[in-house]
Amino acid sequence: MLVLVANLGSTSFKYRLFRMDGNGGEVIAKGGYERVTDYAAVIDDALTALQRDGVIASPDEIEAVGFKTVLGKDLSGCVMADQQVIAALEGFTAVAPAHNPPYAAGIAQFEKSLPNARLVALFETAFYQWTSPASYSYAIPSVWRDIGIRRYGFHGASHKFIAERSAELCGREDVAEIVRRLYLDGPQPVEGKPFRVISCHLGGSSSVTGIRNGVAIGSSMGFSPQSGLPQNNRVGDLDSGAIPYAMRTLGISLDEAERQLTKESGLLGLSGVSNDIRDVNAAALEGNPDAQLAIDSLVHSIRHWTGAFQFELGGLDALVFTAGIGENGAATRAAVCKDLEAFGIHLDPAKNEACRATESVISTDDSSVKIIVIPANEELVLAREVYRKLS
Repeated sequence: MLVLVANLGSTSFKYRLFRMDGNGGEVIAKGGYERVTDYAAVIDDALTALQRDGVIASPDEIEAVGFKTVLGKDLSGCVMADQQVIAALEGFTAVAPAHNPPYAAGIAQFEKSLPNARLVALFETAFYQWTSPASYSYAIPSVWRDIGIRRYGFHGASHKFIAERSAELCGREDVAEIVRRLYLDGPQPVEGKPFRVISCHLGGSSSVTGIRNGVAIGSSMGFSPQSGLPQNNRVGDLDSGAIPYAMRTLGISLDEAERQLTKESGLLGLSGVSNDIRDVNAAALEGNPDAQLAIDSLVHSIRHWTGAFQFELGGLDALVFTAGIGENGAATRAAVCKDLEAFGIHLDPAKNEACRATESVISTDDSSVKIIVIPANEELVLAREVYRKLS
C-alpha cells in the first residue's frame, strides 16, 4: 500500500511517501515547500513531481493519505478524513490557529486531487481518549466544559509509538500488541504485572505522558499545545490570574497578551537568547544566568510531571526520552534523572554521554527502571496507523 503522509503547517507543506506492508514500511520519496500561500498548487505540484521523477506511474497509485491533525471539536481518534473532520478542525480554529486551517484546506484539496485515495486523520489527541474524567476535567463552570474546554493532551502519535516500542524492548509483547490495535479495539486487560511507562517527548514542543498497559493516563499538556512544560517560545503552564493582571498593568490588549505568550515566552522568554535549546545551552556555558534559568526551569517541569505520573502509576518500569532534546540532550537527561536512585532510576553516565539520536538503553544493568532513548519518527507512526486502520 502506498501511503502519502501530509504535514501541513501555516506556511509549509511537507510530505513523505511510504510503501507499507505487514512487516512495516519504507520511505520511497519525500519533499516539501516553504512560504506556501496556495495549498492546491503545491499539492498538485508534489503529485506531478512524484510522477515526473518515476516514483509513481500515476497519482492513482497512491492508495491513502494520512494527516497528523492536531485538535478537533467534539472529535478525536484515528478516523476517516471527511467533512466531519473538516468541521471539527474548523470548530477549534481559534485554539489551534496555526494548524487547523491548513489541515482543513489540505484535506479538502486532496479530496479533489486524489479522488480515489482514502484519507485518514490521526488526531494528536487520539492517544488520550481513555483518560479518566478526573484527569481531564478542569474545575470550571459547566458552561465552559460544555464548549469543549478540558485537558486533551498532544504529541499522541509520538507517545503511542513510545508505548509500543518500550513494551517490545522490555519484553512485554502482550502490551505491545494492545498498543498496535489500540485505535481498533480500545484498551484491553493485561494479565499479571502492569507495565508502567513515562514518555518524555522533548523538543521545540514538549510534553510528558504517563502510560499504563499501553494506554495513556494523562498528559502534561492541557486544552491547547501552549500548556504544560516551557515550550520553545510558548509559555507552558501559567496561572490564569496572570493574564488579566498583565493586561491591566502593562496596558496591553488580549491579542497582544496572547502574542507574547505564544511568540515571546518559553525558553526564549526565560533566556532572552533564543528558542533553540542548543543556543540556550551555549549561552549558559558562557555564564549567562538567564539561559541557565531557562534550562533549569525546563528540567524542573519535566521532573515535576515525571514524579506526578510515577506516583499515579504506582511505580515505574521504563522512563523514555524522545524527540530532538530527548534524543540528543545528554545533559538534560542526566539532570532529569539526578538523585533518583531511591526510586529505582539509575542512569549510566557513560551510556548516556555516548547516546546521540540512537535507540539505546542508558540505565545501569542493575537499575529496576529501564531508561531508554527512542528516536521519534512521527511520519512513520502515522503511516503505520493509516495502514492498520485501512487493513
